[in-house]
Amino acid sequence: MKDMIKEIVDIDHEAQQITDEAQQEKLNSADEISKRREEIRTKYLARARKRIEKNEPVERAAAEKKWAVTEKHYTEVRKKLEADYSTHGDQWVKELVSRVLGA
Repeated sequence: MKDMIKEIVDIDHEAQQITDEAQQEKLNSADEISKRREEIRTKYLARARKRIEKNEPVERAAAEKKWAVTEKHYTEVRKKLEADYSTHGDQWVKELVSRVLGA
């Protein structure tokens, strides 16, 4: 009987040891996953920064070109409006005054 109790206690002890080892392995795995996740994040951010740095001149040139086209368009529009105002400004003023006072 004593041998049987001793064997049960030994088995329980062994089971507790296995459980403790499994818990420790679980904690170690969680730490490893956390470290690996941070490594991947750091590498990804470094690659993204390099890509941004590499593409920045190209993107800046494209934006400046687009801005030049937009600026040219609005300069032409402004010049046309100024020319129209020079030609028809007095007429427009009279028409506006007439409509405001006539309304």
